[in-house]
Amino acid sequence: MADRIGSGGPSLLFLTDEQLRQGIEAMFFAYRGFTADPDRILDAHGYGRAHHRALHFIHRSPGTTVNNLLSILGVTKQSLNRVLRSLIEEGLVEARVGARDKRERHLYLTEAGADLERELSEVQRERMRAAYREAGPEAVRGFRMVLEAMMDPVQRRHFNRLKDGE
Repeated sequence: MADRIGSGGPSLLFLTDEQLRQGIEAMFFAYRGFTADPDRILDAHGYGRAHHRALHFIHRSPGTTVNNLLSILGVTKQSLNRVLRSLIEEGLVEARVGARDKRERHLYLTEAGADLERELSEVQRERMRAAYREAGPEAVRGFRMVLEAMMDPVQRRHFNRLKDGE
């Protein structure tokens, strides 16, 4: 039944505040686990999570513009510029002037940037793979539905474009 957790769990239409609190705490601790390995790698390079997010989305959409990255990440221009400046100075990202609009900057990972992005994403893929394997396909589908339902509409559009390979 679609409105039940597992085969005998509580109805999702009538979750208590305590059950919701437990879900929030589970998300918190899962996020800590999900980011722990990349954080160690980033720390060794002197970077933070903002650098990781920028590397990830530049990898997913080579040639993306700074404005598109701003929209995806939902950060200030000043914050993103600080992150991009360090990634460019360190030789991890290359910014190319737009062919049609010279004001645009298109972002690409360098070989070193792609190597770091691969190292960061591999530890997260391993954690996700292990969790998905343990939970099973039905739980994976449900988890994905919950995550998508929690997204703001603008972020869901970005997610769907990435999912569709745009």
